[in-house]
Amino acid sequence: MCRELAARLSEHVVVLEQDVLWVEGLRDPAEDHRAFRSTWLRMISMIHQNGRPVLLCGTVVPPEFEPLPERVLFSDVHYLALMCDPEPLSERLRRRPAWRGWSEPRIVETLEYAQWLRDEGASLSPPVGLLDTTEAPLSETVDAVCAWVEATLELSRA
Repeated sequence: MCRELAARLSEHVVVLEQDVLWVEGLRDPAEDHRAFRSTWLRMISMIHQNGRPVLLCGTVVPPEFEPLPERVLFSDVHYLALMCDPEPLSERLRRRPAWRGWSEPRIVETLEYAQWLRDEGASLSPPVGLLDTTEAPLSETVDAVCAWVEATLELSRA
């Protein structure tokens, strides 16, 4: 997804995958991964100094970014969650490479998180938009995300 988005949006935004910084020194689950999230916000703010918005691909919701001190470096942060029904999501996660560590308990946890996001996403501050990818092929999902980015950033289509 990120490669496709980068190819399509590179003229307007920098597309980054958040897992690239998921290193041992930034794993602090006791603090809700605060160091990891703060590092991302600082890095994105440096990119913004060059006049480029960033599309960060990964799992993050407003309660994980909005309270951080680094959040003041941005006027706006927008959130879009790619969602799918529980059974396809379970199957997609099971098909991932073993090194990614998708055990059955982790899949159950992810399904619970997805349901929470469905239930609460619209009421978060700022709200999280939801994009259903259950039946959509990758190309349609990329089209939809590009359209969302273009509309959100008020970009003209080339």
